[in-house]
Amino acid sequence: MGKRSVVPFGPQHPVLPEPVHLDLVIEDEKIVEAVPSIGFVHRGLESLIAKKDYNEMVYVAERTCGICSFMHGMAYVESIESIMNVEVPDRAKFLRTIWAEMSRIHSHLLWLGLLADAFGYESLFYQCWRIRENVLDLIELSTGGRVIFSVNKVGGVIKDMDSDMLAHFLRELDKIEEEIREIQKTFLLDYSVETRLKGVGYLSKQQAHDLGCVGPFGRASGLPSDTRTRGYEAYPQIDFEPIVSEIGDSYARCECRILELYQSIDIIRQAIAKIPDGELSVQVKGNPDGEVFTRVEQPRGEAIYYVKGEGKANLNRLRIRTPTFANLPGLCETLKGADYADVPILILTIDPCISCTER
Repeated sequence: MGKRSVVPFGPQHPVLPEPVHLDLVIEDEKIVEAVPSIGFVHRGLESLIAKKDYNEMVYVAERTCGICSFMHGMAYVESIESIMNVEVPDRAKFLRTIWAEMSRIHSHLLWLGLLADAFGYESLFYQCWRIRENVLDLIELSTGGRVIFSVNKVGGVIKDMDSDMLAHFLRELDKIEEEIREIQKTFLLDYSVETRLKGVGYLSKQQAHDLGCVGPFGRASGLPSDTRTRGYEAYPQIDFEPIVSEIGDSYARCECRILELYQSIDIIRQAIAKIPDGELSVQVKGNPDGEVFTRVEQPRGEAIYYVKGEGKANLNRLRIRTPTFANLPGLCETLKGADYADVPILILTIDPCISCTER
């Protein structure tokens, strides 16, 4: 047995946009154990229910995470609508689905850029983010915001997309899809990239299941879990299957996210083809009285909202279980036996969002 030492990783590190700390137990150049420490940016968002009424909390929920903001807001309003037995118009459901998948595309492209930067491909990083800018332009055109959309409300949505805008979306998505095919060649076929990803950070299907892994991180290890298949918003009327790999390494996590880009584009095309005419929202009266668990599939994986109201304008309880929080145990498992040089890439393969984790 070689000499063991403990090396601190984070909370400040070039690969970490947000602070998380790992104590890495190292023997020679191999990781023996990883112990995470979180809580550096805890913001107390869940306690704001005492100050904001349930309608105002929509905008607080959106700010749980910048990249997943739309789906945080969507999960929150779905929770309130479930408690109050509000039936959202079909058109609003389709619009939410389109915006949710646009969020997934821009999130995955952001992650691919960060991964490229981590293994030293600066031009690939710029290319990923250039494509993402085109996606953000579409989001801005339809919502007025580029990252925080603020189009959800209890009972529906506050903005619409006319037929000309939807046709423009389809044309632009065709171009974006072609550009994704170009960067895919480097991520999946380049020898240098393969040496950094293949066989690195293996996580078996059983380990992923036992540790509660979610999202592309879990699906890359063979877990066919995708909350969208449970049928919220317009997803029951969309044909798709979860993107799953049995390989379980960093390469599989990269491949799953790239394939999900094409899947999201296809879902948007189906939604635009099937979107019905109708109202954008319904009038909601009264206050939430009851409790509910709501599950949505964010870009990083399943998010769970627990909301409880007691008939007052202010909620009694709001608790959020985010995908990064669920994936931290799986991350620590992938680090065991890995080379110290691979730590930054392995952390990135869960697509960490610490502001989500420390809401």
